[in-house]
Amino acid sequence: MQEMDIAEVARRSGLAASALRHYESVGLIRAIGRRGLRRVFDAGVLEQLALIALGRAAGMTLQDIGALLGTAGAGGFDRAQLSARADALDRSIQTMIRVRDGLRRAAACRASSHLACPRFRALMRRAAGPR
Repeated sequence: MQEMDIAEVARRSGLAASALRHYESVGLIRAIGRRGLRRVFDAGVLEQLALIALGRAAGMTLQDIGALLGTAGAGGFDRAQLSARADALDRSIQTMIRVRDGLRRAAACRASSHLACPRFRALMRRAAGPR
């Protein structure tokens, strides 16, 4: 079993040691001991950190990631939870595409100001939502 101190984990993962300590404090990773005053981790922590990074990129909270990692020990991830997250990302992507397209149309508007542009005003109304 290869052991790495927190400085090595930080270097290899690209994360600050403070982030690693935070992840440990919320139970996402676990040190296997200490070498002097430094925490020591098993090399498998790098895979856990990659999973945490994937979850963060998917917009998951650390609590969501913790729940997902908790189910991984039982033979895999909760496929329904992964599918639900993918569906949520699809909805977010579609919303962002509509906003992007609206901004492009508003940028091309020839009105004297953006507030005078009907396209920009429509975009603002959609962003404000129902009242």
